[in-house]
Amino acid sequence: MILRETNIDKLSAEVFDVLVLGAGINGAVSAASLSRKGASVAMIDKGDFAGHTSSNSSNLAWGGIKYLENHEYLLVNKLCKSRNHLMRSYPSTVQEIRFLTTLQKGFRFPAWFVFIGTFLYWLMGRFFTQAPQFLSSAKIKALEPAIDVSNAQGGFEYSDAFLHDNDARFVFNFVRSAMDNGAIVTNYVGAEKSEKVDGIWHTQAIDQETGLAFTIRSKSIINACGPMVDQYNDQVEQKTEHQHLFSKGVHLIVDKLTKVDKVLAFFASDGRLFFVIPMGQKTCLGTTDNQIEDPHPEVSEADRDFILDNVNALLDLEKPLTRDDIISERCGVRPLAVKGGQGEADWVQLSRKHAIDVNKEDKYLSVFGGKLTDCINVGEEIADIIEDLGISLSHRDAIWYGESAANIKQEFEYRAALIGLDDMTPSYSSEKLTTRLWRRYDIHALQILDEIQRDPTQAEQLMKNAEYLRAEVHYAARREMITKLEDFVRRRSKIEMVLRKTDIVNTPGMIEACEILFGEKAAEKRKEYIDKVLQQYPGTPVAVAANNK
Repeated sequence: MILRETNIDKLSAEVFDVLVLGAGINGAVSAASLSRKGASVAMIDKGDFAGHTSSNSSNLAWGGIKYLENHEYLLVNKLCKSRNHLMRSYPSTVQEIRFLTTLQKGFRFPAWFVFIGTFLYWLMGRFFTQAPQFLSSAKIKALEPAIDVSNAQGGFEYSDAFLHDNDARFVFNFVRSAMDNGAIVTNYVGAEKSEKVDGIWHTQAIDQETGLAFTIRSKSIINACGPMVDQYNDQVEQKTEHQHLFSKGVHLIVDKLTKVDKVLAFFASDGRLFFVIPMGQKTCLGTTDNQIEDPHPEVSEADRDFILDNVNALLDLEKPLTRDDIISERCGVRPLAVKGGQGEADWVQLSRKHAIDVNKEDKYLSVFGGKLTDCINVGEEIADIIEDLGISLSHRDAIWYGESAANIKQEFEYRAALIGLDDMTPSYSSEKLTTRLWRRYDIHALQILDEIQRDPTQAEQLMKNAEYLRAEVHYAARREMITKLEDFVRRRSKIEMVLRKTDIVNTPGMIEACEILFGEKAAEKRKEYIDKVLQQYPGTPVAVAANNK
């Protein structure tokens, strides 16, 4: 909390080169790129970092194989190149995963024809991944007994990539990088309005936690508000070539359903791609795809039924999944960029490609669409535009993305071995602590080692089934701007994805975690979270019991 309060004080103390509005993936890479290249950068978000679309994805970094059907070959070529670049830049975080795809009889194309498409996809991917493989129905069943092949015509395997941790964690590491390079960043600070005064943008901002109002001055503005880009543009009277349409995507998390750690891919009853995605000891199911008007969607009963009906039809389970099996839910919108107010565009065919509209006179940028796979390109394009607007980048060619150098990782592994870190790995975990900590924190994992070396109890798992050490919680309190308990359990970690909310509030260690994160405000912040759980699950005995503690 001290870091956030300090940054809020700094926001009104100078004229920044750039103010970034919104800290989803587009805003985060903009701030990371520009700050490393030498610009003075401020970034604010009305909610938490990665609080909307960027924390509700399928956790996949893929080259857009489905766009081949629309003949968008240039886009697929670009996305495959971007995917490969991410995998090279973040080898511990963005990793290859096999997609085991089953096609039902009567599908709009024969299996052999779709398989040819996977070879084209592999070619566009520069043979960077394993080669695709055609599979008979019998082979599919042998590989994954959970798949119902009674109506299958066959299928294939091909490769793409996934985020080993959650998407919000990936986004936050760009936020962290921006801060490391001098950017002044805060969450829960909303922009109320912006106006030009003598060539300088004056943005009226409000701290959502205290109600404090203040002014941020900047030479330029990047509107990276995700689904709310159009809303803010209307407010400040900025006309743009592009606007957004919204598609709602819902995922459900259940206990692990599969034997293999591969993405099971199908075509759902509506003809759209449907995934069964491994998530450690859990499975992520989805997604839905429905056009909506409101950028703040909620999971409906129809969404749950659609996903459960499809997974029960496509998998051969011992017993059908029901709503009681749902551990957690993810719900967000895909902001789809369209030109010229095409509100009636064929949104189902729209891709996730990004667009950046520029008002050169005002030095005002609007970022539309986009996806995690293409994030490095967005950061580079933003830097090019900002420089063209006359804002100097003193380190124009600096590399602002990627894991730390191999010698730093070797130093971390050497020091971890000295204190026997991997010997402290819980017996039920399939992943060594050394691997997990480096992937989550990169060079900052050395700080966590310092804590454990100073006090071995810091290596204890603080919350049952959450795979989070006490030292990690201390680090988050100091360095990750945790403002609400939800920030920690939902976005800095994936605790809320693998545990039911009603279980989280009573998880052993939660009270201590709150004390570490919030100090004297621990009880208040825990109650705030419990009250939200009670609103979502009224009358739940576990939550009610927790609220009475």
